[in-house]
Amino acid sequence: MSTRKKIDAKLESLKKFGSLNSRTEKVCDSLFQDGDFFDPRDLMQVKYEMLRRVSAEGWTISRASKSFGFSRPSFYEAKAEFEHAGLSGFVAKHRGPHEAHKLSGPVMQFIEEQKQKDSSLRTTDLIELVEKQFGFKVHRRSIERAFTRLAKKKQNK
Repeated sequence: MSTRKKIDAKLESLKKFGSLNSRTEKVCDSLFQDGDFFDPRDLMQVKYEMLRRVSAEGWTISRASKSFGFSRPSFYEAKAEFEHAGLSGFVAKHRGPHEAHKLSGPVMQFIEEQKQKDSSLRTTDLIELVEKQFGFKVHRRSIERAFTRLAKKKQNK
């Protein structure tokens, strides 16, 4: 395999696993400037080396953060991730809500009751009813996805 293909394969792998450093130009530590082993695109490697410089070599947090392209709060976040889960703590986690936050249990129960009372209700009607009852707007697709999840749950029982 050519060097170019190896580089491209690594780049694709880093993207796939959420470990691609989008701020490579800010990494100015000498380890990442000389040689081929240290790769400024590898976010896990960059974070680990930043922590190691402070822990093993006595660098200040400010110096290490700046040298590796991070803020001080990001350093502390990386340190907490590492202390909690080791290197796997650096792997990107799914960001954003992990469940429907507006369509909570009571809201879904209300929607289901309204739909049972009047099966001819359209999604737009349900949006209006939710807004009147709970005081917030819900997107049409959110309700449609909630019904899809509900149908799957009933099917799996």
